[in-house]
Amino acid sequence: MRMRHLLFAAVLGVSALPALACRMTMALEQWPPYVYRDAEGRYTGLDLELLRAIFKEARCTLVTLPELPTARRELLFQKGKLDLMLAASETPERQSYARFSISYRDEAVGIFSKSGHADGLRQIASVAQLARGKATLLAPKVGWYGAQYAAARPALEKAGRLNAFGTFQQGVRMLDAGRADLLMGDVLAVRHEARQQGVALSALPFLALRAPVHLMLNAHSTSAADLARLNAAITHLEQRGALAAIRASYDAP
Repeated sequence: MRMRHLLFAAVLGVSALPALACRMTMALEQWPPYVYRDAEGRYTGLDLELLRAIFKEARCTLVTLPELPTARRELLFQKGKLDLMLAASETPERQSYARFSISYRDEAVGIFSKSGHADGLRQIASVAQLARGKATLLAPKVGWYGAQYAAARPALEKAGRLNAFGTFQQGVRMLDAGRADLLMGDVLAVRHEARQQGVALSALPFLALRAPVHLMLNAHSTSAADLARLNAAITHLEQRGALAAIRASYDAP
């Protein structure tokens, strides 16, 4: 198992030698353009590039485990089997088992229709207005998508106007097949998948959510010193413009 961990660390471009500061374990995922395999089978992506830079600056070692579904990763994290998760929203219910870094990027959640099918939808200017109307919505099964969506979700479910999807690949396919009028999701992830499938999308003229995301550390398996070291690394990299340059290369907010 140790050799397997070292091989994964080498794939990610993180030193496989013992870290001078900290060592953390994270399960991989397929979440393009944030984490994915390139044409050569190597893991890359916006969040992974940002994390590599942060861990290198902090002189920490990242150990990666094979890919796991989102719900499975969250369960293992809560049980203390994983040390780190990416792109986390800081919510009160997570405070009992997690600690959060300062923000390393923003997330933007948009709502999309198929291009050419936006007639009657362009006047929707908020999630609350969407909930009062008749349009049907596709939304991810797992994740936090803002207070507006949390408030509107019960009404959408009661009216039978909400369908869930597990991956953005599935969500875009469902939208393309006419399973709903609209699809909600992370702007970069939705646009990436739509390009892969050749589906033209139009965005509604507002964001359902724009908020900072954080590295989420397991409160039981990591220390306050670990968090302070990662926060210092993020601060130094932001001051030098290194993280901004990585974000800009992906057209990220």
